[in-house]
Amino acid sequence: SVVDCLPSVFLVDFEFGCCTSYMLPELQDGLSFHVSIARDDTIYILGGHSLQNNTRCPNLYKLKVDLPLGSPSVTCTILPGGISVSSAIVTQISDTEFVLVGGYHSDNEKRLVCNTIVLEDSKIKIVERESPEWTPDIKHCRIWFGCDMGKGSVLLGIPGANKQLISDANYFYILRCKGEEEDKEEELTTQICSQTSSEDPGDSTPF
Repeated sequence: SVVDCLPSVFLVDFEFGCCTSYMLPELQDGLSFHVSIARDDTIYILGGHSLQNNTRCPNLYKLKVDLPLGSPSVTCTILPGGISVSSAIVTQISDTEFVLVGGYHSDNEKRLVCNTIVLEDSKIKIVERESPEWTPDIKHCRIWFGCDMGKGSVLLGIPGANKQLISDANYFYILRCKGEEEDKEEELTTQICSQTSSEDPGDSTPF
């Protein structure tokens, strides 16, 4: 079974093989299946599912880790602008940009909206981005799962139980997310490739 755990934060020191736990007053409930993004000495925690209350609150926390010569310290700040989601996937598309994909609004409602998350100057900005054209299989399935493949690619899987084939089969899709710079480069390439040719079209091979 899955149960809520105490919302402890653990700081692990791999060099000396020790671990320190912190109980932060800002973290009151367990956040099962939350999303976290780390950059330098800061961790952002988004969403999560409180199993005891069966709620997915729009949580957004900022954890800052300070490593002075003495004892390390962890501070937590509650930020506005969070997202109500659990079991989502995050993939990085540039040094400061991430994409949030998938997850659930509730037990019976998948989250088909995608978001761009920008981390700059110790600040976080979350904006909705254009969602892909989900296939009918993905739209109508009740359960989906997946993981980050790196470089802006996400592996998504759905059970094949709703198809009249092998009941225990799974079907996989790859979602590729692009940043603004890649979109601009692709648009420029498209413009160059679509320029009208002055040659006789009868002498050229169609693509």
